[in-house]
Amino acid sequence: MSKVIQQLPAVLLLADGTTFKGFAIGKTGTTTGEICFNTSMTGYQEIFTDPSYYKQILVSTNVHVGNYGIAHKEIESDSIKIAGLVCRNFNIPYARKLADENIQDYFADNNLVGISGVDTRALVTYIRNKGVMNAIISSEETDVTKLMEQLKAVPDMNGLELSSMVTTSKPYFVGDENSAIRIALLDLGVKQNIIRSLTDRGCYVGVFPAKTNFEEMIKWNPNGFQISNGPGDPSAMPYAVQTVKQILDAGIPLFGICLGHQILAEAAGVKTYKMFNGHRGGNHPVKNLETGKCEVTSQNHGFSVIAEDVEANKNIKITHVNLNDHTIEGIRLVNHKAFSVQYHPEANPGPHDSRYLFDDFIKLVVSN
Repeated sequence: MSKVIQQLPAVLLLADGTTFKGFAIGKTGTTTGEICFNTSMTGYQEIFTDPSYYKQILVSTNVHVGNYGIAHKEIESDSIKIAGLVCRNFNIPYARKLADENIQDYFADNNLVGISGVDTRALVTYIRNKGVMNAIISSEETDVTKLMEQLKAVPDMNGLELSSMVTTSKPYFVGDENSAIRIALLDLGVKQNIIRSLTDRGCYVGVFPAKTNFEEMIKWNPNGFQISNGPGDPSAMPYAVQTVKQILDAGIPLFGICLGHQILAEAAGVKTYKMFNGHRGGNHPVKNLETGKCEVTSQNHGFSVIAEDVEANKNIKITHVNLNDHTIEGIRLVNHKAFSVQYHPEANPGPHDSRYLFDDFIKLVVSN
């Protein structure tokens, strides 16, 4: 039985003073974060639990959210990671037999504050033109002046280190411990399907906290290193950059995904920048420059590598580019056994065009 008793009014306030009104969903309360939008048609539960969304208020461009319920096995981390949800239609009854509960109970149990009944087309168009900014949702306070005072205290995503807030608290190990392929995964906010993508290929995976140093991980005797996705500004993570530099110096194969891609770039001398609007959705076209093929990709990032820095670096080869805005989506280091992509080859429920990257990584590890 749903915990919804009545439709309470709620307010969404953007940092520039723009206001949207709607109805409370999830827990009655107040939440803040950087507002962003995702264009995926399915996979909302995987999105909610993606650690890369930590401290972000998500706008769903799909008109209906919740219509196929919540299945507990379809999570990418131990809890909901988005700061709040903005949607048009919040569907509490669901039609899927495999679901365990409805979305309202799921949100209430996880203390998530959100707002429905919003004209999300107008909101997304506004954010697309104005750029991402901080926002506040409240179903307990409707005074915009008071909400703006709270919103002013929210830090900007630029310069914010967040991986240490979502990483595992201690190392853990997954897969067949007798496997000849041991992958040390630096957890900057890992999605569980990255781990599954490795274990499905026969790897034994050691997952280490974000601030684990190279010396500690190398004691485990890994054959390769996976640098995961995660939230926040990569330029605020010198600890991870230093670790990646040491991995490169040791000559051990490395594969970076999303934030891991940005950290590899920083370690190679390339700077990153905050995007006007990030890439978030399940249909971004990326061209593989090595094969000439286009891949439909899943993406979730608000930072990117500076193209001029990459192009000027003779030790870096560009392997993938975004066909929408020509940003760099993949690199390979010429003098090291290391490569990375900005998007998500492990994406659930899809697309699956880029799963081959895990196969490429295993081949690199085995051939080392």
